[in-house]
Amino acid sequence: MTDKSSPVEFVGREPDERLLSNDLEKLPEAVGRPETIVPSRVRGRLVGTGATLTAASLVIGALLAVLGLIDAVSSGFDGISIAIIVVGAVLVVTHWGWVHVAEVTANSIEGRSNAEVEDRRRQWLATIQPYTRFEIYTRVEDDGAITIYRVAHRPVPSSERRFTFDRETEYEEVHSADEPAAAVTERAELLRRQAAQDTERERERYQVAADAYESALIDDADEQQRRLAQRAASEALSQQINSNLRDPPLVD
Repeated sequence: MTDKSSPVEFVGREPDERLLSNDLEKLPEAVGRPETIVPSRVRGRLVGTGATLTAASLVIGALLAVLGLIDAVSSGFDGISIAIIVVGAVLVVTHWGWVHVAEVTANSIEGRSNAEVEDRRRQWLATIQPYTRFEIYTRVEDDGAITIYRVAHRPVPSSERRFTFDRETEYEEVHSADEPAAAVTERAELLRRQAAQDTERERERYQVAADAYESALIDDADEQQRRLAQRAASEALSQQINSNLRDPPLVD
């Protein structure tokens, strides 16, 4: 069971950065996972300080406004009472500003400290090639049965020049708890070997198209040249398919 999508559609595309976040779970296990960004401890302290200052500004501002009004009522409006009221009102109105200042400062510090990590994550992402991977997984059911299932991680276009993956369970079989463990293990290993062979076949299909595309692509910004490169990739893939039809590869 192999993938029928054409690798020509994906040559020249780059991995979408959504694969580092929202689409992370769609990545095949075989490609690994990107380096994790560890939250900075400074961020928590800064945000906490901002929240404290926000509460303090609100309480102090409200007290000043009340004291100013009391002084104005008892002694009449004068420069001091008006100043107290104004200062209190300003503190109340702007008290949320401390939270925003703390958030902006924390983001700036985190951005500088995580710059190298983000760069390594992008470099790792750039190594992922857009061909289908097949993987075998198992899960234990409530009654003790073991389900072996095969998942296809297929590349799909996410924009004009980028791709992500779609995760689809394409096959599963259930083995009862009474079956010998050795038989279930042997079956799972057989399916894993088949999945590995199918994955390698898809990698070869993509590599043929990608090599032809790169060799024909002179100027990436030239649309006509890009189309010529894609045609060269299609011709190379067609030649490989015809060759396999004449002399099919041996399969265990």
